[in-house]
Amino acid sequence: MTAKKITLPLLFLFLLTAIHAKEIKVLAIGNSFSDDALEHYLYQIAEANGDTLIIGNLAIGGASLQRHYDNATQNKPAYSYRKIVNGVKEVLAETTLEKGIKDEEWDYISLQQVSQNSGLYDTFFPYLPQLTEYVKQYATNPDMQLLFHMTWAYANEASHSGFANYERDQLQMYHQIVETAQRVTAELGIPIIIPSGTAIQNARTSSLGDTLCRDGFHLELTYGRYTAACTWYEMITGKCVVGNSYKPDTITEKDAFIAQISAHFAVIFPNTITNLPI
Repeated sequence: MTAKKITLPLLFLFLLTAIHAKEIKVLAIGNSFSDDALEHYLYQIAEANGDTLIIGNLAIGGASLQRHYDNATQNKPAYSYRKIVNGVKEVLAETTLEKGIKDEEWDYISLQQVSQNSGLYDTFFPYLPQLTEYVKQYATNPDMQLLFHMTWAYANEASHSGFANYERDQLQMYHQIVETAQRVTAELGIPIIIPSGTAIQNARTSSLGDTLCRDGFHLELTYGRYTAACTWYEMITGKCVVGNSYKPDTITEKDAFIAQISAHFAVIFPNTITNLPI
């Protein structure tokens, strides 16, 4: 996976024409990484472009695919169910996966692995195949599409014990995550990968450097989370996020632009790092 270098004039060749407004319902089954990616800026990015989202997140901090599988088979009310409607978040404690899946006619439902195992192929089985079947069983929208959320590598100086799985090497972790995501989604027929991990890695090549995580593994609260949200927005709407008018008040125009193009090129080149000269 060779890194690509993109010059700014080339960027504008990729900008998409306007597409009509969309109403989309998206549910994540995840952990704190789905919180980082979906719960903070995704709704506002969509709203700024005339789109309406209903966002759900069935989350348990540090939850692996194995834990989600165990909860599903035992119908455990183990989840904090966060739901954003009209920009307002409500949280329902002690919720089951089944209840969250049935709550809306979701257009998209995503699954993801816990971060320290995200590049370890064997940790996905037998749990991910069983979870995909479980989601299909209880989804109420016959046209629902499964997503796989490809999360990010840790910061170089991360102290997380799971970083040892990758010899404490950020690029090794990133490449293993990409290769594993490609392999498992191809084997299971999951049609869409959300390349948040590539977007974050793209942003690390810019002037932001290795500052995209606040504690070595969770995303930085503003431009870090915003980068992931931009990636989700492009993937679920098919609309280019570059030039979107919404940005958090706490980040500069330059950093917002870096986040947007990092996400945009992750969507175009999801398995390759794009070097950004900004």
